[in-house]
Amino acid sequence: MSIVKLNLSTDATPVETQTLLTLVVPVYNEESAIGPFLDATATILEQLAPSLRCEILFINDGSRDGTEFAIRSFMHNNPAIRLVNLSRNFGKEAALCAGLEHARGAAVIPVDVDLQDDVSIIPDMVDKWRQGARIVNARRSDRTSDSWAKRTSARAFYRAFNALSDYPMPSDVGDFRLLDRQVVDVLRSMGERVRLNKALFSWVGFKTEEVTFARNARSRGKTTMNYWRLWGMALDGIIGSTTKPLRIWTYLGTGLGLLSFLYAACIFVSTLLFGVDVPGYASLVLLILTFGGLNLFAIGILGEYIGRILTEVRERPMFVVRSTYGAED
Repeated sequence: MSIVKLNLSTDATPVETQTLLTLVVPVYNEESAIGPFLDATATILEQLAPSLRCEILFINDGSRDGTEFAIRSFMHNNPAIRLVNLSRNFGKEAALCAGLEHARGAAVIPVDVDLQDDVSIIPDMVDKWRQGARIVNARRSDRTSDSWAKRTSARAFYRAFNALSDYPMPSDVGDFRLLDRQVVDVLRSMGERVRLNKALFSWVGFKTEEVTFARNARSRGKTTMNYWRLWGMALDGIIGSTTKPLRIWTYLGTGLGLLSFLYAACIFVSTLLFGVDVPGYASLVLLILTFGGLNLFAIGILGEYIGRILTEVRERPMFVVRSTYGAED
């Protein structure tokens, strides 16, 4: 691995007058990706000097390989790096929350270490922030590096979420975005423990601008986000952002109740006019199975909300910090 050192200050601009930018980088078993990421960001961040100094805050989400030691090996020659080790793997959303909690910058940019997020657009994001934007989204204009299944599932999720949520998310925008300190402070004050951060970024409001980039192929390693975990995140986002799934069942239950009443009236009239029709076994079974399945599905929706209520009332922390490394102001 090559050693990368960022210039935190210059003679022309004293450190105390510089604005601090924090890159929040959650990592899990990314030992081989640390060096390439620092190489790629070094030149970009030096372009922002001298008016802006930068820190790179790694959140080690319970990695089981040599990720922690790889990061610490670069810290000896790079005072811009800070490291927060979580006590176990809490998941990316919790790791990102830990990053927002520990970030000190006037602006904060969450970014993945695999370089699929194009760090070369960071100066453009900073320019829009300096022009008054409080959130600068990085929209993926080209996702051909992703598999067909991932692109299709992502489109389906955004459509479903935006159809249900009261506060839609911009499509093809991940966690990679610039957040002003005011936005970060609002996010830190929010008490949700089961959350999809992308949904909260949209909920908080504030003036928002956008830059676009083509999504790159992963530089090192392999993703740990399988479809089951992505499904869980999507469900957390929808359940945590809207009560429309419950409301839908109110309307559906009312409609089915009216249909049942009409069907019962038809049976009653038919019995009075034509007598008892014994052969109705098939229709009876069909109705039982249909309403039984709908009831179970509705109970499942209720269970999802109740489970999240239980998580919230326990008030357990989203993450536990094991140790921290790096210079403190």
